[in-house]
Amino acid sequence: MILSIRYLLSSVSIAKYWAFRMRFNAIMVGNTAYGKIITVVKKSSHSRKLSVYSNLSHNRKAKKDAAARSRAQYLATLPKNPVKRLLYRLHPKRFWGYWFSKRGAFMALKVAGIGLLVLALLLGGLFAYFRKDLDSIRPDQLAKSVQSTVTTYLDRNGKVLWEDKGDGNYKLVVPSADLSDNLKKATVAIEDKDFYKHGGVSFTGLFRAFFNNLSGDSTQGGSTLTQQLVKQVFFADQASNRGLSGIPRKIKEVILSVEVERMYDKDQILSLYLNESPYGGRRNGAESGAQTYFGVAAKDLTLPQAALLAAIPQDPTLFNPYNVDGNAALIARQHTVLDDMADQGYITKAQADDAKKVPILDTLRPETDQYTNIKAGNFVQMVRSELQSQLGATTVGQGGLTVTTTLDLDIQNKLEEAMNTEFNSGAPARYGFTNGASTVEDTQTGQIIAMMGSRAYDYPGFGQVNAATAYIQPGSTIKPLVYSQLFQQKPAGAANFGSGSKLINNDITGIYGAPLTNANGDPENSGATTIRTGLANSWNIPAVEAMAINGVQPTIKTIRALGGTSYCTVGNDTTVQLAAAIGGCGIEQVDLVNAYASLGRSGVYKPQADILKVTNSNGDVLKQWTDTAGTQVVSPQAAYTVSDILHDDYARTFVGTHRTGMYIPGVDSAAKTGTSNATNAAGSPKDIWMVNYSQALTMAVWLGNPDTTPLHNNATSIVPGQMLDTVLQYAYKTNYQNAGKWKPGDWITQPAGIQRIGCSAGSTLKVVAGKPDQPCGEVYPSYWNATQGLMNVDFDSATKKLATDCTPSSLKVTQSVIKLPLVSSVAPNQALYIDPKGTYTLAGSLTDSVGDCSNATNTLNSQAPNIGKPIATPNGGGTYTVSVTASPNGSNTIATVTFTVGSVAYVGTGDGSGTYTVTNVPTKPTAGTDYATATDSASNQTQPSYF
Repeated sequence: MILSIRYLLSSVSIAKYWAFRMRFNAIMVGNTAYGKIITVVKKSSHSRKLSVYSNLSHNRKAKKDAAARSRAQYLATLPKNPVKRLLYRLHPKRFWGYWFSKRGAFMALKVAGIGLLVLALLLGGLFAYFRKDLDSIRPDQLAKSVQSTVTTYLDRNGKVLWEDKGDGNYKLVVPSADLSDNLKKATVAIEDKDFYKHGGVSFTGLFRAFFNNLSGDSTQGGSTLTQQLVKQVFFADQASNRGLSGIPRKIKEVILSVEVERMYDKDQILSLYLNESPYGGRRNGAESGAQTYFGVAAKDLTLPQAALLAAIPQDPTLFNPYNVDGNAALIARQHTVLDDMADQGYITKAQADDAKKVPILDTLRPETDQYTNIKAGNFVQMVRSELQSQLGATTVGQGGLTVTTTLDLDIQNKLEEAMNTEFNSGAPARYGFTNGASTVEDTQTGQIIAMMGSRAYDYPGFGQVNAATAYIQPGSTIKPLVYSQLFQQKPAGAANFGSGSKLINNDITGIYGAPLTNANGDPENSGATTIRTGLANSWNIPAVEAMAINGVQPTIKTIRALGGTSYCTVGNDTTVQLAAAIGGCGIEQVDLVNAYASLGRSGVYKPQADILKVTNSNGDVLKQWTDTAGTQVVSPQAAYTVSDILHDDYARTFVGTHRTGMYIPGVDSAAKTGTSNATNAAGSPKDIWMVNYSQALTMAVWLGNPDTTPLHNNATSIVPGQMLDTVLQYAYKTNYQNAGKWKPGDWITQPAGIQRIGCSAGSTLKVVAGKPDQPCGEVYPSYWNATQGLMNVDFDSATKKLATDCTPSSLKVTQSVIKLPLVSSVAPNQALYIDPKGTYTLAGSLTDSVGDCSNATNTLNSQAPNIGKPIATPNGGGTYTVSVTASPNGSNTIATVTFTVGSVAYVGTGDGSGTYTVTNVPTKPTAGTDYATATDSASNQTQPSYF
């Protein structure tokens, strides 16, 4: 409406102006006609100049007026409404004439200028709007965002044990120098040929992507490599947004792409792209694809291999080389890559043709699971589980960690070689074991340097089950830890012990609660024996007595404090009694090894370690091992006394000297064996053990069956010996000696205060004849003395039990003994009496039932026969031979010797003075209940003696 009014006003003014001019001209003509004289005044030169300028001004004005008149006439022909006027101009009859005229061109330029200005303002507004959403995204941190998601486990020397790719997509990242030049060129050729020319954004591609998004189509070809990198790193979760919903993401991509180009050079951007892009399946990053498909590093890719990898990111699912259905399309795209490389001058046409001829899919490595190449699998999985508990499952699951473990791959390889040799021998079939486990620890640091949790990690059925961390009975290997408590300093007035101290090796059913025998050649009821002999030959009865003296719970507490933290902690084992002294409950092998290592550290406990350092993708240290002083659990003297016994190869009289694995030639070490008996197969062990340790290394081996099936054919604990010998010979004499961690002659330092008793005279210890590599004398702690804890007690010389008021004075004997209170749920109030000199054998603490006053009617006099202590010897097949020595007193003779076993009397055979015997007794005599009786033929007096 306003335009119409202005138009009418302008039209009226122009009409009036021309009417006035026409009237003025007519008047002038009229004046001339009527003869009016007009005086003409001659103008000066100055007037002429003014006239020239006036004429020029007049001409310009005339032209302007003419133009205005023409425009007015033109506007008068147009519709008054602006919209109708626009449509009028766009009419086909008038379109070309107007828009290609000077006036139309000028109008078009004005419209275009205004449109561009509006568009610029619009885009600026959009950029400003979406830029606020990017404040949390820092393009300068892009390189830190492109990091490996694979957690790499290394041995202590940096050798790869395993690459944990997780359960989802994974990514390996390498520096630009480790990416093939072929791959870089192939990627640029197929994905972004103008990569080195643009500044991060291709406007032609951008507009194409814009219109495709509007229509909901894909945006293939619309993004530069920089934009694709930004999308993969920052907007992977929005990449599926298409159509109008994808426009905000695209704008953000453009903004960040420009900033990324400003912060990084082209090679950095290309390297980041190659490390981030998907290459089929779970594999992200060119390094992942190169290793998976071709078994080579990305820097070593050939031209055909590089072209194949470069073809994959466009459609990783279809072009996954392991997707057979997509192989034809993959090869076609690989050929396109090669052609584009040739067209863009990266390679020659001949090179492209040659590369196409290579049957590249035939060279692919077979698809495998991520455990295929794992080294020390049980150990690595143990470390991974530990990290999950310490750092959290999320941190470990995200990956990108570098875990440097304590493992020494060289020693690990030697251990696996020894295990393979063991199971390739005839021993498994002969003795009936199907599995094994072993742990090797650096004694001084507590670091595990080798471990096998099974015979082989890939063994069917149970290979991935870690027996080194399983709860298994250790048998007699627990005994040295029991004795370490016994050798601790006792309260004032109580007896202390050393390797030469005596323990009773007779029947202790009344204390233990069940019949208990010794293995390894000990004759039953052999009397007092030194601890050195009892421990070195792994006899059960002295070990039980040692725990009974210490107390069950105090001893178990010490075992756990030394490192055996899992001992007697599962199920009914938590209420175990004296059976714990001989391995009657379970323990994890790794714990047992660390407890032995504590002995090698002179009684100092250190936490066992399997990790040296953990860093994340940014190089931040998440966990690092540091050595500690440790905790003194048992005194150095107590620990050394145990080690000295187990170091004494000559003390293993019944086990045998120089046994392989227990004795390492050229190496000073201590060793102990163990078996745990099966409940369903008398005499047959279900587990066999051997442990060897020193101040440098500690190693344990277990052999058995996953289902605890008993072994057979007299399987003994010396079977694992060859494994220990193989590994320790190498570990000491090659690995540790070369590293300066050990040299021949090294042994645990004897602590101050140790007493060596039994050595020959002289200022220095002298070796015993026949034992050139063993120091002489028994070992006693400084707090031991020969008289401490002694007391005088009367015993019955016939029954070897405490005498009573009714015991005949002729049978009473006073003996200086050590009274040891026993902690036992079976006989809580009993005491054990031990002759420290071993000249008098004491059977136990039960009161002399024969000398009890309640039996006074059967009074014995000096003419009663002399009778020894009866013994029972297994015949095999469940029968026993029982025997006793009997002799007359005075001039009388022995009439009969009768054995009462289970209320059944058996008459022994003999010659009247000497040994009397009964064979094939079907029941083993019970100590303290069954007995032998000798009868005097003249006076008919009898003298009983209890088993």
